[in-house]
Amino acid sequence: MRVAINGMGRIGRLLFRRLLNQEGIELVAVNDVMPVDNLVYLLKYDSLYGPLHKPISREDGLIAVEGKKVRAFQEEDPLRLDWKGLGIDMVLECSGRFSSRAGAEKHLKAGARKVLLSTTGSEDIPLLIFGFNQHQLDASVDIVSPGGCMTNCSTHILYLMQSIGIESAHFNILHSYTSRQELVDTAHPQFRRGRAAAESIIPVEIDLVKSLDRLFPLKGQLAAMSIRVPVTNGALTDVTLQMKEEVSREQVNAIFKKAAESNYASVLDYTDDELVSADIKGNTHSLIIDGSLTSVVGRQVKLIAWFDNEYGYTSRMLDWLHYWKAML
Repeated sequence: MRVAINGMGRIGRLLFRRLLNQEGIELVAVNDVMPVDNLVYLLKYDSLYGPLHKPISREDGLIAVEGKKVRAFQEEDPLRLDWKGLGIDMVLECSGRFSSRAGAEKHLKAGARKVLLSTTGSEDIPLLIFGFNQHQLDASVDIVSPGGCMTNCSTHILYLMQSIGIESAHFNILHSYTSRQELVDTAHPQFRRGRAAAESIIPVEIDLVKSLDRLFPLKGQLAAMSIRVPVTNGALTDVTLQMKEEVSREQVNAIFKKAAESNYASVLDYTDDELVSADIKGNTHSLIIDGSLTSVVGRQVKLIAWFDNEYGYTSRMLDWLHYWKAML
């Protein structure tokens, strides 16, 4: 499979690093408006995951990494990219700018065969969560949204707890600050997002419920918010569920422990260890249920799930590449 990445932000750069070691998948090209010298520097040195322990350099429109050469473009419009000439099977659309069908289709018109978003796209793009409904993919689908990191975490919680029966669920996602926030106070359409990210605990608006409503028949029974906290990596989902019948803490933990030991092993983990956010950096799972923090009062259940919002999410995108590759 020949792959290109459009948009070299946090997710795009982490995918670049990880695609260097994926058997049967060749990273052919990347596109971002930033100067290539700056991109090479950011690929070489990463404040979260450390330096790239491979020689990397720029060579006349190419990025050379340990004998491999990747084309580097700086086009704002994907229609100007010659994906057909490069034989691109899959574009990983990581810019955040082309998440509508009309936007993502620009890559198809440029000659790519398929497009995988790095976010939840518009409602006319299939929303397929790996480990939940990826089997709905068929050969006719050319653009897929794999959801976001919060959707991937929340989906599996809802699905597994539905085995008991859910009346309502409220998700509170404590999330590391992101590039959509500011380092110092400034103007922003969402006033709180304009406050200094490393100085405050900041509630922000999210569209998680819109995504979950597309996946579950629970419309009007779900609510969600996110609170950004002053750490650079990691997230914690604090979910309160009102169940249709009384349950025990042991019963709830047993559901997730069994899932982690069977079909869900690649996307879900379970632990009773007393974790903090630093402990999940580099974890490949979409969620790690912290059984030590599960609590139950009558029919009300509180669950805590950790996830690395970058490494866990890119792990699912790599899963998608291998899964889709088998269909091409």
